[in-house]
Amino acid sequence: MGRIVVGVDGSESSLKALRWAARQAKVTGDRIETIISWQYPATSWASMTPGVPAEFDPEKLARTILDEAVDKTLDAEAAAAVDRQVITGHPAQVLVDRSEGATLLVVGDRGHSDFTAALIGSVSLHVSQHAKSPVVVVRGEIVED
Repeated sequence: MGRIVVGVDGSESSLKALRWAARQAKVTGDRIETIISWQYPATSWASMTPGVPAEFDPEKLARTILDEAVDKTLDAEAAAAVDRQVITGHPAQVLVDRSEGATLLVVGDRGHSDFTAALIGSVSLHVSQHAKSPVVVVRGEIVED
């Protein structure tokens, strides 16, 4: 049994990727590993931004986003079997690193960071060029049976 890695950030595109990966896992018998990553900007924006509470916990927020995405996208049995990983780092690099030894890496074509992606390149483009496993970039609508 292999491992299908799925990048999830809560965006509709990432939910489509998760649905696609779940259908693929049913066919192949692979397990699903969902990944969400977070990182602080180069400057400590939380301390410099008015209104950001001192107790702000980006890792906890990322875990909540991942749990909600998995639970609303998959049925209860499938969601219970999903390995959920919250990892600190740039999303593209985290996914490339986690692709090592994976059967497949699945991402959506657009995440929440469209503006950032336009400036530094998209996660899907980066992983399709650097992943250590085959990559599926899910675009458009997923047709259900």
